[in-house]
Amino acid sequence: MKYQISLLVILFGFGFASAQNYLDLARLNVSNTSMETLEGDQAVHETDITNFNFEFLYPTPINDKTVLITGITVENTGLSLTAGAASEGLTMTRLNLGAKISHSSKWTGTYLLLPKIASNFEDLGGADFQFGAIALLEYRHKNRFRTKYGLYSSSEEFGAIITPLLGVYYRTPNSKFYIDAAFPIRMEANYSLTKKLSLGADLRTSIKSYNLGGGIVETYVQEESIRFGLYAGYSFMKDQLIVRAKAGLDTTDYGLYQSGDTVGAQVLTVALGGDDRTRLNNEFDSSIFVGFDIIYRLDL
Repeated sequence: MKYQISLLVILFGFGFASAQNYLDLARLNVSNTSMETLEGDQAVHETDITNFNFEFLYPTPINDKTVLITGITVENTGLSLTAGAASEGLTMTRLNLGAKISHSSKWTGTYLLLPKIASNFEDLGGADFQFGAIALLEYRHKNRFRTKYGLYSSSEEFGAIITPLLGVYYRTPNSKFYIDAAFPIRMEANYSLTKKLSLGADLRTSIKSYNLGGGIVETYVQEESIRFGLYAGYSFMKDQLIVRAKAGLDTTDYGLYQSGDTVGAQVLTVALGGDDRTRLNNEFDSSIFVGFDIIYRLDL
């Protein structure tokens, strides 16, 4: 049992601080905003956007160096993509399958396969299935400080996305403040005012695509999401349940393109071969969002 707890303590730099005795098993994020499109080739319109994201993680220790990782991520975004169009439900369901391996006293690695379905779930077919993978190495400088280096890649409707990762984790000696980041995907900074009350900021970004079935013309949506939020959190049930109220800036864009209109490989937001696609809707303007997080935390 002792080695199992030790393995859990090294698991997943995102979702839980290794120098503390807990592990985030489940996380629900809900946000809402209203966005207006910028002037362009299509009519300007405003749409209400609700984003729902649920993540569940289940770690299974295999031996004194390896933890098997299984989990699921479900995300849904509801919005109208063009003026006069009905609201679309963009849904992504992803399996998270892999392992975290302790290579030495300093180096650990997280390796995940990420098969997913991303579409409006009408007339499901091969275009709705995508495949990604992530490799993230962590180097522990001290118990309170470590750095991270990795790569994320995924097949998308617009081509392949390649994202280099660079991160850091740091916790102060009094444990009141920590920062946990894997740029450019995510960042969280948290300061504990009391044992139950905390203030913080987080950043969540992603680039992904959704196949749109059921239409006369086959299309897809390329989502480039950046959400920066400030939050106040409060813990219940002996710190196992954490609720956060959040507000911030959402600069997510939802580009609509005809299926088969691709850019090939893309590093972050830069298409290596250039981008000469014809966009079928206008760019979305940034807006303020409000939302909440609910986190279930296992006390080890």
